[in-house]
Amino acid sequence: MASLKDIQRKIKSVKGTEKTTRAMKLVSSAKLKRAEQVAKASKAYALKITEMIEEISANLAKSTEGLDHPYFKSVKSPKVVDIVAVTSDKGLCGGFNSQTLKEVGNIMSEYESKGAKVRLRVIGKKAVAYYKFQQREMENQIDGLSSAPSYDKAADFIKEVTESYLNGETDKVVIVHNGYVNMITQEVRVDNILPLDPDEFKSDSVSTSELEMEPDDDSLMEALINRYLEYTMYYALIDSLAAEHGARMQAMDAATNNAKEMVKSLTVAYNKARQEAITTELIEIISGVESMK
Repeated sequence: MASLKDIQRKIKSVKGTEKTTRAMKLVSSAKLKRAEQVAKASKAYALKITEMIEEISANLAKSTEGLDHPYFKSVKSPKVVDIVAVTSDKGLCGGFNSQTLKEVGNIMSEYESKGAKVRLRVIGKKAVAYYKFQQREMENQIDGLSSAPSYDKAADFIKEVTESYLNGETDKVVIVHNGYVNMITQEVRVDNILPLDPDEFKSDSVSTSELEMEPDDDSLMEALINRYLEYTMYYALIDSLAAEHGARMQAMDAATNNAKEMVKSLTVAYNKARQEAITTELIEIISGVESMK
């Protein structure tokens, strides 16, 4: 059995860990509230852009040329697929990153089984480290963007991906990230962002807008789609960040509770060892007194 000093040392160490995990839980809780507010505001903005694209798509569909735009040209059997994998830059958030990486692996296997080439564009230190360990080639790798999402950096990143699509280098672009549902739930989300699905932008409602499009529908459509793609990428980052804080808050709460339980069990062990030590000393004293008679 461990000595009293060893048990005391363990109790002190576990209590220190408990204080750390409790503090990390509180920090993640505060950060989660801010990230949740940003995510809600960005989602509302993205919905407005989607509504405008729906209206313009309806106008183009009614024209003689129809909805004929490079962003909407789908390939039934894509030969090259770009997967944008978004993970965190930091750990201590349970299975948050492993769920994303597992889904990315499933998507890669699905496309590769059909003969397609999969190119990885990775955001987040955890994914970069994982694919380096797997010796998997990465088309792009970015650190620091997951923990501090920037609209400008997200726009630059997705612009490069979009140019690759328009140049014919890739046939399909998919974003995979673990998204925020609520404080205790995260959900892996797969967004097929390119090519765009025309059905997602078809609206049966009659437009009541009296605005005239300048210079023309095609030019405005391209500008709006670029902004839509930028915000889709940016929203994936902040949605992932909110989910990360939620997952870390849960993980730190579980770690704190485990530390409390461990302190209790160590305290019981300490008291038992102390009682045994006292009993042994009493027996030795009594035995010594008896031997002197």
